Amino acid sequence: MSEHVQPMEAVRSAGTSQETQKVIFASSLGTVFEWYDFFLYGALAAVISKQFFAGVNDTTAFIFALMAFAAGFIVRPFGALVFGRLGDMIGRKYTFLATIVLMGLATFCVGLLPTYASIGIAAPIILVVLRMLQGLALGGEYGGAATYVAEHAPMGKRGFHTSWIQSTATLGLLLSLLVVLGCRYFTGDQFEVWGWRIPFLFSIVLLGISTWIRLSLHESPAFVKMKEEGKLCKSPLRDSFGKWDNLKVVLIALFSINAGQAVTFYAAQFYVLFFLTQFLKMDPALANSLLIVSVTIGAPFFIFFGWLSDKVGRKPVLMIGLLLATALYFPIFKTLAHYANPAIDQASRQAPITVLADPATCTFQFDPVGKAKFDSPCDKVKTFLVKQGLPYNSEALPAGSAVQVSIGEVKIDGYDEAALRGAVTLAGYPSQADTQLINKPMIVALIVALIIISAMCYGPLAALMVELFPTRIRYTSMSLPYHIGNG
Repeated sequence: MSEHVQPMEAVRSAGTSQETQKVIFASSLGTVFEWYDFFLYGALAAVISKQFFAGVNDTTAFIFALMAFAAGFIVRPFGALVFGRLGDMIGRKYTFLATIVLMGLATFCVGLLPTYASIGIAAPIILVVLRMLQGLALGGEYGGAATYVAEHAPMGKRGFHTSWIQSTATLGLLLSLLVVLGCRYFTGDQFEVWGWRIPFLFSIVLLGISTWIRLSLHESPAFVKMKEEGKLCKSPLRDSFGKWDNLKVVLIALFSINAGQAVTFYAAQFYVLFFLTQFLKMDPALANSLLIVSVTIGAPFFIFFGWLSDKVGRKPVLMIGLLLATALYFPIFKTLAHYANPAIDQASRQAPITVLADPATCTFQFDPVGKAKFDSPCDKVKTFLVKQGLPYNSEALPAGSAVQVSIGEVKIDGYDEAALRGAVTLAGYPSQADTQLINKPMIVALIVALIIISAMCYGPLAALMVELFPTRIRYTSMSLPYHIGNG
């Protein structure tokens, strides 16, 4: 490991404190902007599904919108390869400057894009292409920003300095939620007509500011030193992934570091919102507001744990975070259910729902194109329960048995929607969380706890990743496992 860290240590006196602060600010601001652009689509997925996938039913349209969102994740590793190679060959500064311009222009174009009603099938096709360009740009941004900041950081402060980059994903999410909520408030009923375009168009302002600041930066001192000594890598992809000594470190970074922390990060800041709104029936506006408060409180912990990793090491902080996530995430989500919707929590304990059926009559209900038919009584029962956001258990019956549903003491044979609705209501399962019963401070505290745990895993990550690889192939080697593990 020491041979990998040495090239960075050789240039640790990279510049004055003022220059270092400028590097951190410019890199972090640009990365916040890129995450803002990337998350904006997710925050507006419901609106986008109506505007660009209007040729199918609402459920299928929403699935298509989410698949377009996923397209951005799929191409992120390709962006890591393309821009990582360029960053190791021509320099960090201009490579991650190119990524921010690509991201900003792609996002701005989404705001200008005609809808399905105007240009038909061309609208969703162009949208997916723009989404893929966003993912390509983000694939190159993170590795560039983390490498650039780390190569300016003095010894003993690398974790603290790069932790500002780690906080940008959370801040980008926060910014996207705030802008969307603000636009909803000011445009009212017109938000789904034209107001949704404003957050995308606003990105051109952020692009201008970020580009102007980044243009004033100098190249990484570590890269300049390599260039002067004639030690630049001519084939970063081959040296990163074609040589076992480096490839095994890439695999360790992917499976032992990035995959685990990705679970903690997305569960704490994305799945929790879905859990509150879809399963616990909380009003989306309230859920978003609580998440905004929680993210605001939790964001500084990414920087704290980056700083702490400079004092005690990266591994202890990361390992404790992963262990805490393993031990506490399920209890925290269970406690969230109790405080977010006490009625559904009480009903699920007093009148648990069980679906009893022959397993052969129950299919795996994945239908991304909206063509499959789930016609068996078992499928219809489970579809009903999922749409209502109701928790249930499954029990197998002998082959040929008809489906049965147990809701507390009530037994229902076959699929009878009216009987199911009546039994669910009688058992006390609410159709919406009662705002008066929601314990908002406890929900914020629990979400903050999730964010703190994820910050333990994510805060020191950039410093850990750059220290795993030699300077000449660092951009390429760290970018790919990060984006595969997180995507």
